[in-house]
Amino acid sequence: MATLLTRNIASMTEMREPHKVLEKSRGEPVAVLKNSALVGYFVPAEAISNEQHRTAAIEEIRHSLKSRKAIT
Repeated sequence: MATLLTRNIASMTEMREPHKVLEKSRGEPVAVLKNSALVGYFVPAEAISNEQHRTAAIEEIRHSLKSRKAIT
């Protein structure tokens, strides 16, 4: 079973009325399930930041990977 990255869940049937799914999730991403299996995520436009994204430097990536190994 996949680990869900959000608390909000909707079935494929519920996705027939996406406006209701958006209201229920209060603008947060929603995991979409079919037969209890994760199909994907429905991400409302308001959940995406308007900030400019940048590419991480190789040093930042290495530091991040090192710190993750220390946690596990």
